[in-house]
Amino acid sequence: MPGRLILRRPSPTTVSFTVSNASRHTSTPAKALFYLQILLRVLSFFCVLLLDVAKLRHSSYIQEARLIPWAAVWSTPLGASVCGYADRYSYPVVGLVSAIVMYGVFRKGYTEESLLVIRGLGIQTSTSSNTYLSKASTRFIPTTQIQDIVIHEAFKGFEVRFYLAVIVEGETEVLVVFPNLLPNRHILEEVWRGSRRCLYDTKS
Repeated sequence: MPGRLILRRPSPTTVSFTVSNASRHTSTPAKALFYLQILLRVLSFFCVLLLDVAKLRHSSYIQEARLIPWAAVWSTPLGASVCGYADRYSYPVVGLVSAIVMYGVFRKGYTEESLLVIRGLGIQTSTSSNTYLSKASTRFIPTTQIQDIVIHEAFKGFEVRFYLAVIVEGETEVLVVFPNLLPNRHILEEVWRGSRRCLYDTKS
């Protein structure tokens, strides 16, 4: 899905540009699919958790747990079925399947990259993480180290792609903004004009 630009102006001297390829969920089918995905993630999480506990049910830690009556859980038809699956496979297989499912549960499935411009202070770039369990990677560059903000073009495969770059004083390579999404030139020009106006134009 191509990235779309989200522009925010918290104050006259601050502007935020966010490029995201996340679905907007505007139509009814899109909303229904979104909530269905959440439901499947929750069910998958609890199924894997139950499978892991069933695999470790003979350990002293699980047997001594008093918060949940595990003996009663294993005596139910669902508990007996889960125990059967847990006993059928070895610990490495259960652990590997659990890790894969958990990664799918907590994986975002979309990317968001942002550029925050604060007049008199500098700019901050941010790229969202792949999962909900980790934080976004950010970098702040003070105004004194920003030499220029430019739009370059480069080859990616067999096509020419434009990218927004910040020339930082003392660094041999430019800092690419929105490096993963690489939005189209129209979005880059809007971000380029808005960021330079916020940084250098005292009348904006």
